[in-house]
Amino acid sequence: MMPQEPFPDGRHRRPRPELSVVVPLRDEEASLFALAEEIARALDGAGLAWECVWVDDGSTDGSAVALRRLACADPRHRALHLERACGQSAALAAGLRAARAGVVATLDADLQNDPADLPRLFALLEKSGTGMIQGVRARRRDHVVRRWSSRIANAFRNFVTGENVRDVGCAVRVFRAEYARGLPTFRGMHRFLPTLLRLRGCEIREVEVHHRPRVHGRTKYGIHNRLWVGFLDTFGVWWLKRRWVEPHVAWESDHGAPPLPEPEDVHAE
Repeated sequence: MMPQEPFPDGRHRRPRPELSVVVPLRDEEASLFALAEEIARALDGAGLAWECVWVDDGSTDGSAVALRRLACADPRHRALHLERACGQSAALAAGLRAARAGVVATLDADLQNDPADLPRLFALLEKSGTGMIQGVRARRRDHVVRRWSSRIANAFRNFVTGENVRDVGCAVRVFRAEYARGLPTFRGMHRFLPTLLRLRGCEIREVEVHHRPRVHGRTKYGIHNRLWVGFLDTFGVWWLKRRWVEPHVAWESDHGAPPLPEPEDVHAE
């Protein structure tokens, strides 16, 4: 039986999803209804109980209205609207905090990611027991300048941080929510999500996924606001990785603490 969860007012109950899909976005009105339909088709077809958490990062087009319509038509779509544009990392962090499932997936909102990949990645996560399945764009459908800038930035990040993630810029990923709780939020955080989860002890596996040409809108990242800023962020994550401390509690007094040792008899011969 699917676990139930009350609404905040306590009047209704709804099933807790198996998978939360988090979609950060800004000014993507033209693609939202098509993406929502693809998500529903893919996850319903796989028999998954799901929700989709859309996080509007201060859009100035009709994205906010479109998301409200989606949420009204199907309560599995949940819409968050940030009061001002804070960046993709902040939007992602807000979505992760709002996600209710034990497993979380992420997608970009521009239709270049294929939601049909999610059931396969979810099944692989459950079967393998790893903490994250990170997508790798097998045939990337972007302009050559963007592809090369991403390759340079990705190689530099791996060199400085000691990682070996092939395509950290790929937003298609599925991971266990427990590893994402309490992550530090900073601008550019989304580019280092696999590294940050690995610091929490998360095992990562990479799998090829589909990538599609952009149909609507235009990219919000280029050489100046992606490549150079990414170099600076990398040194920040290098410092964080060297200073990171992940405490692991051995026992708690409220959950079966080990028995106290017998007191020593100081008068014994």
